[in-house]
Amino acid sequence: MLDLKNASPGPMFTLILFLLSAACNSVQDNASEQQAEPLPPKLEKLKLQSGFKAEHLYSPSENEMGSWVSMTFDDQGRLITSDQYGALYRMELTPIGSDSLTPKIEKLKIQTEEPAADSIIQMGYAQGLLYAFNSLYVMVNHRSNDEFDKGSGLYRLQDTDNDDQFDKISLLKALEGSGEHGPHSIVMSPDEQSLYVIAGNHTDVPEMDAYRIPKVWQEDNLFPLIKDPRGHANDRMAPGGWIAKIDSLGKDWEMVSVGFRNPFDLAFNQAGDMFTFDSDMEWDLGMPWYRPTRICHVTSGGEFGWRTGNSKWSPAYPDNLPAVLNIGQGSPTGVLHGKSAAFPDSYQDALFAFDWSFGIIYAIHLQPEGASYSAEKEEFISGMPLPLTDGVIGPDGAMYFMTGGRKLDSDLYRVYFDEEQENVSLAAYEEPGDMPEAHGIRTQLEQFHEKNKAGGLEAAWPHLNHEDRFVRYAARVAIEHQPVNNWQERVLDEEDPIRLTQGMVALARHGNQNLKNQMLNKLCEVDYGQLSEAQQVDLVRAFELTLSRMGMPSATTRQAVIDYLNPHYPANKEVLNSSISKVLVYLDDSGVIEKTLTLLEEDEGRASEQATAATDGSDLILRNPQYGLDIAQMLKNVPPAQQTYYATVLSKQRSGWNQSLRERYFQWFYNAFDFQAGNSYIGFIDKARQEALSHVPKSEFEHYNQLSGDSLLSKNGTDLANVPQPEGPWHNWEIDEAKAVLDSGGLQNRNFETGKNMYAATQCITCHSMRGEGGIIGPDLTQLGTRFSPEDMIEAIMEPNQAISDQYASTVLYLKNGQSVVGRLTDQNEESYFLSQNPFAPDQIREIPKEEVTDTKQSAMSVMPPGLINRLNKEELRDLLAYLMAGGNPEHAMYQDGETKAE
Repeated sequence: MLDLKNASPGPMFTLILFLLSAACNSVQDNASEQQAEPLPPKLEKLKLQSGFKAEHLYSPSENEMGSWVSMTFDDQGRLITSDQYGALYRMELTPIGSDSLTPKIEKLKIQTEEPAADSIIQMGYAQGLLYAFNSLYVMVNHRSNDEFDKGSGLYRLQDTDNDDQFDKISLLKALEGSGEHGPHSIVMSPDEQSLYVIAGNHTDVPEMDAYRIPKVWQEDNLFPLIKDPRGHANDRMAPGGWIAKIDSLGKDWEMVSVGFRNPFDLAFNQAGDMFTFDSDMEWDLGMPWYRPTRICHVTSGGEFGWRTGNSKWSPAYPDNLPAVLNIGQGSPTGVLHGKSAAFPDSYQDALFAFDWSFGIIYAIHLQPEGASYSAEKEEFISGMPLPLTDGVIGPDGAMYFMTGGRKLDSDLYRVYFDEEQENVSLAAYEEPGDMPEAHGIRTQLEQFHEKNKAGGLEAAWPHLNHEDRFVRYAARVAIEHQPVNNWQERVLDEEDPIRLTQGMVALARHGNQNLKNQMLNKLCEVDYGQLSEAQQVDLVRAFELTLSRMGMPSATTRQAVIDYLNPHYPANKEVLNSSISKVLVYLDDSGVIEKTLTLLEEDEGRASEQATAATDGSDLILRNPQYGLDIAQMLKNVPPAQQTYYATVLSKQRSGWNQSLRERYFQWFYNAFDFQAGNSYIGFIDKARQEALSHVPKSEFEHYNQLSGDSLLSKNGTDLANVPQPEGPWHNWEIDEAKAVLDSGGLQNRNFETGKNMYAATQCITCHSMRGEGGIIGPDLTQLGTRFSPEDMIEAIMEPNQAISDQYASTVLYLKNGQSVVGRLTDQNEESYFLSQNPFAPDQIREIPKEEVTDTKQSAMSVMPPGLINRLNKEELRDLLAYLMAGGNPEHAMYQDGETKAE
């Protein structure tokens, strides 16, 4: 379901430099806050925009109803919800402002001939719910078992005897896929005549009745494929996550768009355009193929370029569509639009996007721009912690949203606008005015996104060179729906370079490979210098697609392409260098080596254009310690992402090497292992290194193997050898269970070296010093064992929020622009606050002018993630606790009678 993280462990103790913050219900000045009645904790942590109020309605986890992840209102205004790993519930909500907000709630039971026991789950495990067509549609995400026999798929619940209880369950379509990247939401179409469903990239594409994007998808990347070294999604190939349109009976399925990673939800704006919030792969942080979480305008036949491992497409490629807005790091969940909300006008026009990891509901303010949109984000609601799952606008115009997922504490909230606010209009929503001309052209062309529709070729061809990218895309897809024999000669005869390029992209996807030499030679006739940079990217992509789909051309044509592209490499734009380099390496152009090595060496500090995110990662670090510390580690020593691309692409170059070139090349790998990035960074670098070594003469292999850093790596090649890792296995420790380990074995006769390694593996050493070794940004832990018992340590590790020192608290600054900034307040003067946001780079200080700040709050949550010992087995846990009790002293009494392996 949720795109949650597998974050590496962070610092371990509550006495730590940085603490996360809890926010209040609304921004108030300090004087009024002191006079106001304290809010309940569930509300106090929420930060709302001015004029909005929140109500906490229910806590399902506190009432043994699981962790809720999906919701919908029925035709009687009742809310229906689902536990991620349990049943469905229906509730009658009290009106806004009621003295008692507790809803009347029931577990849904299907009234079959033989009533089921209360313990039986008849329907649930839903990550999508929608009440429509007098039915409840349920998207089950589950592998069937004895506890719940329904497998993943779309189900329809009906009340056939009108007794207000569902009595019929129909499976509309079974789906292969489950888990966090399985099938997700169901949404009503704007005309209320059909439904849309959305699924993550671990959900197989079922056979469809129609395809708005032609079913010819492939990987389409000449970049050397490296699948995730840690195994994620290694068996998932094109087309990735997908969106389909279906009828109310679930009989007719039409593929609408593909190429996503793991979008959870979608929504339509007032113009009927579709949007989703797609995820990144956090293990790819710092890599050139990393793409931040992003808002996508999903058009007919849209492709968004997700591919497994390092093969994700650049958003600049013409055969996929770019994001409307890059958000940054996060875990996208719910998406909804404000057109039916009783909110001020600016929020009725907004798209709301939920981030599970960092607890933010973004208001995305869309502005029509050509055939698509531009967008700006605003922090509408936030809280710490606030693991957001799903949301909906209710019949009363309020926003209802839930927290939970992965069996976390779950809560139901209602947020509404105070109608007594002065100078704010809550008039009924008005339909949008005239859209840009390009928007109309695009939607007209999309009418031809079906097989062999008459008039499609004539309507689309003139628009292949339209100035708007979304129009060009829609025109090309319309042409691809026509029989290729009707237009392949027209492509080959085309003289306009832009129409030729777009036509070649289409022909590469549908044409016979016997055409490849003719196609490539035709592309070489284009006057490259007369094209804009974006048009050059499109042209090089046409070369790449032709080669990727059709294979190596004749020797003469191969040399013609090399002679055409080599003079334009390197370029001034990184995406062009990426595109041209991989084409030249595929063609084995020996001249590419020196040029690429120069790029590899010239400016390693440059941030890659392909990896730039809209959100500054520093603002997210302290919002969620479990995931933010990964960002912190990377920002401390960011790898040269574009240089990583060049090093990887050269790993496939076969000819043209000499000793000097190889020395320069393999030395880069050794240096690259010094950088910090996502969990898979080391593995990706090593896989590229190994590929490059496969082209080295056997007699020279050992030399270059050592030169490139083989000695720095662990046996599996996914970690550095000097970073110890627990043997495990993973275990979800409870406090009583961990304390029982002490009772069963105590801490005598423990292994000093293992304890020291576990201290490093859990990254305590990063922030804390012990006997003069380790970080200096947290308290020294040498004397920890003289003040705390092992039982105290276990509690502090597993429940880090129970005891927080004011000395190390963080601060939240609320800004006039509606955003909030979190960090440790290191200093202030009359004009500014000074915050340190990165616990691994505390000297990086951010200055915030006081005139931009409306309020400040102090943290109530530790930066230390809970569950850090879950990586350790019983023996490793004992060794760690013994090491802490001994203050890192190998001569401590507890080691005297046991095996001590001190250095």
